[in-house]
Amino acid sequence: MIVRNRPTLLKLFFILRGSVIQRIFPQVLFVFALSAFVVWAHRVDPGLVPSVSSGPFALLGIALSVFLGFRNNACYDRWWEARKAWGQLIFTARDLARQTLILAGTERQRLLDITIAFGHALVCHLRPGSDVGRPLARLPTDLVAGYKASRNGPDFLLREMGGILAGLHGTGTISDFQWAQLDGTLGKMSAMLAACERIRNTPVPFGYTLLLHRTAYLFCFLLPFGFADALGWATPFVTALVAYTFFGLDALGDELEEPFGVLPNDLPIVALAETIEINLREALGETNLPPLPQPKNYILM
Repeated sequence: MIVRNRPTLLKLFFILRGSVIQRIFPQVLFVFALSAFVVWAHRVDPGLVPSVSSGPFALLGIALSVFLGFRNNACYDRWWEARKAWGQLIFTARDLARQTLILAGTERQRLLDITIAFGHALVCHLRPGSDVGRPLARLPTDLVAGYKASRNGPDFLLREMGGILAGLHGTGTISDFQWAQLDGTLGKMSAMLAACERIRNTPVPFGYTLLLHRTAYLFCFLLPFGFADALGWATPFVTALVAYTFFGLDALGDELEEPFGVLPNDLPIVALAETIEINLREALGETNLPPLPQPKNYILM
């Protein structure tokens, strides 16, 4: 996720980090070159490269803008829902640390250590290629083998936490009300896991995305033919600006559609998991805490 102050007007046009221009520059450059060729060919032989009316392009551009706006809204809703789920997870983890004050030191330590491991395990579950050793750093040694063998590490840890609470309730260590309250907290964590899995495993319908991709490319590739006669040598610059807008919105929608990825505008789930760890370790009375996650080169991952 990009974390930086709003740039000044002068710097606004020179910022590359966090901008989609690096991803779409080849397409924009191709449109610019194609437009220059069309203008040149039209001036050399108007019969070979004829100019067409710009009216249909205006109508198609308006329709395409509306469709791109709808898609970007849908993708942003996924991004924001994922961020709310992780915010709820941080709140629930802190709530669990407070609720477990009624437990003995060793039992509370075990529960919160598993909760810390849960945050890092969720990162590995949602973002393949993440550091698989992070969940194991605080995980009790007797759970390591079961965690590695599980197909769903976060769910395995939730079941283990539920087993601990059930054992405490069975021995009378916690009352029915306390058990129900703590089990409800685990239920919230399970709901956050399911919400994140739903977002990750249910992309925006492919047919809708494919239609917009095709339309955006065809529109930008055909645009020079509609303005070569009216704009002359200004056509390459105008079409490149239009291509930057449409291709940029398309690329930004792709980033927001997968909020758990590793692109600059994706969610900083590693930093959020580290925040959970720091909060719970502080709740356990530890003092040798690492600093809170900070962005590197304006990017927080």
